[in-house]
Amino acid sequence: MSRQASKDTAAELAVRRLLHGAGLRYRVEYPVPGMARRRIDVAFTSVKVAVLIDGCFWHGCPEHATQPRSNAQWWRQKLDRNIARDVETTEHLVAGGWEVLRFWEHEPPEAVASRIVEVVQRRRATGGRGRSGRRAR
Repeated sequence: MSRQASKDTAAELAVRRLLHGAGLRYRVEYPVPGMARRRIDVAFTSVKVAVLIDGCFWHGCPEHATQPRSNAQWWRQKLDRNIARDVETTEHLVAGGWEVLRFWEHEPPEAVASRIVEVVQRRRATGGRGRSGRRAR
């Protein structure tokens, strides 16, 4: 597990490249306010938009998640804890006024970046208010 990239994954880099090309500036690996050891993959702090790009295996993608056969019970508990932590983090950010956008690593980077640009522009236009906590689709 120590060899698994926890940041700067291919999916994150592709999305960040598109966001930067669209003229947006953001923070990378931004600490979740009030939660130790939790990070936002891409944060737009001025408008409180948190972007999290979840790996299919580690976060339980309904389309691509797999269940290891070796040590199956341990892995199930580990992956269930990851999913519960995701929910807790999202709820905490939403309570703090953030709009949380979660995407799966398999989603096309162009579609992800387009949705992020749309939300950031809307939040800038409305002074940071808007819907929050929904998984972008």
